[in-house]
Amino acid sequence: MKFTYLTLFPNIIKGYFTDSILKRAIDNKFIELEYINPRDYTTNKHNKVDEPMIGGGAGMLMTPQPLFDAIDEVKKGSPDAYVVVVTPVGKPFVQNDAKRLAKKSHVVFVSGRYEGMDERFIEQRADELFSIGDFILTGGELASMVMSDAIARNVEGVLGNSDSLSVESFESSSLEAPSFTKPKIYDEIGVPSELLKGNHAKISDLKNAMARCKTKYFRPDMHKQL
Repeated sequence: MKFTYLTLFPNIIKGYFTDSILKRAIDNKFIELEYINPRDYTTNKHNKVDEPMIGGGAGMLMTPQPLFDAIDEVKKGSPDAYVVVVTPVGKPFVQNDAKRLAKKSHVVFVSGRYEGMDERFIEQRADELFSIGDFILTGGELASMVMSDAIARNVEGVLGNSDSLSVESFESSSLEAPSFTKPKIYDEIGVPSELLKGNHAKISDLKNAMARCKTKYFRPDMHKQL
């Protein structure tokens, strides 16, 4: 799958993909990255991409022309490219969205700056709007990285063991059960004894019970749905 980042600051994003699982995914051609700077498309003689808001208001707004031209250029080469605009007014991005978007062949993340972007671009070119939380960032790049990470790990081949996806938090209606590793006792604190006995049916039951308890404690809103 291909990720395109439409951003004024591509270097903010590039470094994230230079290590670990996502670097291997790129090396193995499971995912492909592209960076497009709207400034390269501006027709403004001063190379500006922002203007004051019509009607007044604090701060500057990204102008529509560079955004429209950049996306239209992407669409020429990739008509099925799915355009995601990162904005605080978007719907919350959740795991099911990551799984759904992982089935797309090409996702374009549009990252706003300043006070955001001209609404006409959003209305005319965005396929979907997402937010990663009820807070404000200085730009959409971090949110784009968060979403593309969540999407990429659901692309076939990106994770070495795809079975690990099935037991993670949010794959069911509960959080993932607590996990433990060696040593069996650390600082006089042990692990649940049932995990050491090798009875896989009982271990599964125990993990399900611990997952429900963890969900009730950390996410009572989710536990109500169990």
